[in-house]
Amino acid sequence: MAVKIVALNKSASFEYFIEEKFEAGIVLEGSEVKSIRRGNCNLSDSFCFVRGGEVIIKNMHIAVYDKSGAFNTRDARRDRKLLLHKAEIAKICGKVNEKGYTLVPLKVYFSGALVKAEVALCRGKHTYDKKQALKEKDLKREAERRIKEYT
Repeated sequence: MAVKIVALNKSASFEYFIEEKFEAGIVLEGSEVKSIRRGNCNLSDSFCFVRGGEVIIKNMHIAVYDKSGAFNTRDARRDRKLLLHKAEIAKICGKVNEKGYTLVPLKVYFSGALVKAEVALCRGKHTYDKKQALKEKDLKREAERRIKEYT
C-alpha cells in the first residue's frame, strides 16, 4: 500500500526518547479527511491520553474545509478518538501510569485511503540529553561538510 505522510511532529524526537511505536486509526468526519488530503494538518503541541479505556488525541489542528458549507461548524482543535486494539490500549495505559512515560503523536499519514496516526510511548529527555543530541548533530554535519569538500 502507498503511504503518503501528511504531518510530522519534528520536535518529538528532540524532546523525547521514543520507546515503542503504534499505528492507530483516527475517528474523523468527511470534511476533515478532505482537509487532511490537502495537507491542512498540524501536530505541533498535540498529545495523547487514555480516558475510559479510549485513547484521545488532543490539540491536533485540522483546518476547517472551506467547501464544506454551513453544516461543518466543528472546532479545528477538537479531541479525536484513536482506534487501537484493546491489548495495545492496556499496554499503553500500564506504561503511561508508570513514572516518566507519555504518549506522543509522531505523524499522520494515508495508508491507502485510510487516515492513520503513528503514536509512540516516550520518556522525556533532560536538558543534558538534548545538548548531547545537538552536539552529535553538529559533529555529523561537520563531518559530512569535510567529506564533501574533500571530494
